[in-house]
Amino acid sequence: MTVLQVADLRFGYAGDTLFEGVTFTLAIGERAALVAPNGAGKSTLLRLLAKEVDPDGGSVVVKKEVSVGYYRQSHELVAKGDVLSAFLAGFGDIVELREQLAAAQHEAASGDERALAHLAHVTDRYHVARGDDLEHRVAAIAAKLGFSQADLARPVASLSGGERGRLHLGVILALEPDLLMLDEPTNHLDLDTISWLESWLRGYRGAVLVVSHDRAFLDAVSTQTLELGSRGLRVYPLRYSEYAVARQGDLARERAIMERQQAFVDKTEDFIRKNMAGQKSRQAQSRRKMLDKLDRVAGPEDVWAVADRISFRFAEAARSGDIVLDAKGLAASRGGRVLFEGVDLLVRRGERIGIVGPNGAGKSTFIKLLAGKGDRELDTGHVKRGTNLQEGYFDQHLGAVNPSNTAIEEVRSIRGDLNAEGARQYLARFRFWGDDPLRVVAGFSGGERSRLALAKLLLEPRNLLFLDEPTNHLDIPAAEILEEALVGFDGTVLLVSHDRRFLETVTTRIVSVRDGNVELYPGGFSDFAAAHAPPKAEPRKDRKAEAREAREAKKSDLPPALSDAAKKPQHEAQKQSSREREKRERRFKDLEGLIGAGEKQLADMRDKLREDPAGDWAKLAKMAAEEQALAKRVDLLMTEWTKLGEELSG
Repeated sequence: MTVLQVADLRFGYAGDTLFEGVTFTLAIGERAALVAPNGAGKSTLLRLLAKEVDPDGGSVVVKKEVSVGYYRQSHELVAKGDVLSAFLAGFGDIVELREQLAAAQHEAASGDERALAHLAHVTDRYHVARGDDLEHRVAAIAAKLGFSQADLARPVASLSGGERGRLHLGVILALEPDLLMLDEPTNHLDLDTISWLESWLRGYRGAVLVVSHDRAFLDAVSTQTLELGSRGLRVYPLRYSEYAVARQGDLARERAIMERQQAFVDKTEDFIRKNMAGQKSRQAQSRRKMLDKLDRVAGPEDVWAVADRISFRFAEAARSGDIVLDAKGLAASRGGRVLFEGVDLLVRRGERIGIVGPNGAGKSTFIKLLAGKGDRELDTGHVKRGTNLQEGYFDQHLGAVNPSNTAIEEVRSIRGDLNAEGARQYLARFRFWGDDPLRVVAGFSGGERSRLALAKLLLEPRNLLFLDEPTNHLDIPAAEILEEALVGFDGTVLLVSHDRRFLETVTTRIVSVRDGNVELYPGGFSDFAAAHAPPKAEPRKDRKAEAREAREAKKSDLPPALSDAAKKPQHEAQKQSSREREKRERRFKDLEGLIGAGEKQLADMRDKLREDPAGDWAKLAKMAAEEQALAKRVDLLMTEWTKLGEELSG
C-alpha cells in the first residue's frame, strides 16, 4: 500500500530555488535512503513531507489514516515530567489512565474502601487498555537506547543533549507509525545501539525514509536510494554502496549523449558558417531552422561533484621518534564511577588507533588523557611523550572554533602571515566560497563548523593527531576525503568514532573501552568487528506470526486423545504451505524469463544509443530515460529473484 506520494515538488529561499521536480512514492515495507551533500535540502524536504513547511509548487499526499513519525536532528523536547512519561507521550489515552492510576494508588494508601474499589476499577481499565504491555515494550526500546530502569524516573530536564536525542528517537520508534522519517538518527548512538536500530528497522512493517551520513547504516537498512538534486530526484532500487557505483554509469551515459549532441551542433554550425552566403545557402538556412528547434539535452546533474572538491591535505611535518606515546597506569573516574584503571598503552609511529565503546564508557576521557588534556584531580597515570612531536587535537564539541569570529579571522588566528585573500583561497579548499569566509561562525551549521575546525587543524605541520568524532557533522564525500587523507598521513593518529566504514578504512589497531575495562586488539576495525560482533537481534514478529506460533505450540502440547482432532487443520496447513511454495516456484521461473527478456531489451537499447541520432536528439534523450528506467526494473526483478531463490533453498 502506498502511504506517500510526492509530485513535482519545488522549494526555495528568497527567490533561489533549492530543488524542483521532486517526484517519488513510498509504500508500506519500503525503506529508502535520502542522500545528497550537506546544504542540498534533505532536512528541508523531510519538513515539507511532514507538512511543517509549505512548498512553492507541487504536492505531498499522505494517504488518509496513515500515521507519521518524524525524528528531527534538533530533537526539541518539552522538558516536563520523567523519561517514561516522555516515551509514552504519543499514547494519550494510556498516559491519562496511567496518571489516574497513580492518583488512585495515592488515595488508596489511606485504606478507605471506596478508594480501594476505585483503585481496582482504574487498574482493570489500565490492564484492558494494555498499558502494562505498552510500558514493557517502551522499556525495552529505552533499554536498547541506553536508558536503565532507574533512568526512566529521571526528569527530562536533567538529560544531556545526546540523551535527549536518544529519548526523542525512542519516542518516535515507540509509536510505530505507518510512515517513519528519520533525520540523522545515528548521531548520538554508539556502535551497539546502531546495530540494534538496524535490526529493528529491518523488521519494521511500515515505510521508512532515512537521512544519514553513516554509509554502513544506509547499506544495512535501506533497500532503495533517493538522490536529491536541484533539478529533481534520482531513484535507485539499490543499497547505498550499489547506488554509488550505478550512478557513475548513468552519469557517463548522459554525458556521452550530451557530448554527441554538442558535436552534432558544432558540426552543423560550422556548415552554416561556411555556406550561408554560397551555393548551399538554402541548405544552411534549413539547418539553422533545425538547430533553432532542436531540444537541447542538458548535461547530467552530478550532485556530489561540488562536494568532492573539498581538499584535506596535511602540511608536511617533521618525523617523530619511533615511540610516540608510552602510557602507564592510566585511570579515570567521573561521578563516582570508575571508567577505567591500570591501562598501559604503547603507541608507535605510523599507527592509526581507533577507540571504540558504548556512550558514557570513557572514550573521550581516554583520548584526552593521552593528549595531555585530562582532569588532574580525577585522572591518574603517566604518559611519556616521544621526541619531536607536533600534536593536533580535534574536539567533537568543536571548542577549537570561536563563534564570534568570521572564518577568515579563525584562519588568521593560526596563520597571521596570511592576508584576507590568502585565507579566502585556503578556505575555498574546504568548500567555503563566495561570502562564506566573511560569515560569523555562530551562524554556521554543524558541518560547516567541522570543516572549519579541520581546516584550522591542517594549517600547521602535525605528526600526531587526536581526533574525537571527526566525521560527526561531515557529509559522505567529506568523510571519504578525510579517510583518504588519514590513510596517506605519515604521522600517528588516535581517533574516537562510531562510523564503522570510517574505522574500517583508517584504523590499524583498536582500543575498546567498555564496562570499566580497556582492551587492546591487533588489526583494524574489520578484524575487531568480526571477532566481537554482538549477537544479532531477531526481527520482530507481527501479531499474526505470534498468534500462529502460539497455535502451533498449543498443537504440540495436545494430549494423545486429541491428536486425531488436530490432524485435519494440520493437513490443511500443509496443503496451504505446499500451494504457497508452488506459487513461489512459478514466480521464480517467471522472473527468470522476465529478467532474460529485460536484459536482451537492455542490450538492444544500448546498441541503439550508440548509433548516430541523425539530429533527433529529443528521441535520443527519451531513449536514454527509458533505458535507465528499464535498468532499474531489471534490478528490482533481480532482487526479487535472489530473495525467492534464498527462500526456496532454505
